[in-house]
Amino acid sequence: MSTIKTNTLTGTTSAGSINVTGEGGSTTTNLQQGLTKCMITYNAGTADSGTDLDGVYDSFNYTSLVDRGSTGTFDLNFTNNMGNANYCVNFTGGDFSGTDDSTSVHYITNLATGSYRADCFVFSDGSGNDTTYNAQQVVGDLA
Repeated sequence: MSTIKTNTLTGTTSAGSINVTGEGGSTTTNLQQGLTKCMITYNAGTADSGTDLDGVYDSFNYTSLVDRGSTGTFDLNFTNNMGNANYCVNFTGGDFSGTDDSTSVHYITNLATGSYRADCFVFSDGSGNDTTYNAQQVVGDLA
């Protein structure tokens, strides 16, 4: 087996496009399209302090997590903008306190090239829920 060591990969046809041959050899996947562009994990209970990343366990390509003043509602701002507002955000969360978190609803709104809004609510009554663990990742085109 050979090892390739490099700091930069650049496509020969298009600088920002590298295709990877799939397992069966008959299909290709665009490497850049398949990469996660942003990811964040945070505690919504301790992140309720304004516009900083206090409660963040780990993040990549986010400048701020902004408490919107409603329980469970945050705006997340990118370091590097997305190319359009048609990207995909995967969002999940839960509560490490031992309570039943199966009734939480997580959803994303206000998609823009530089930010989006994340909300977490209790399904049974619609009240906001500051879950202790929230995880999001973004895929799509960077600007």
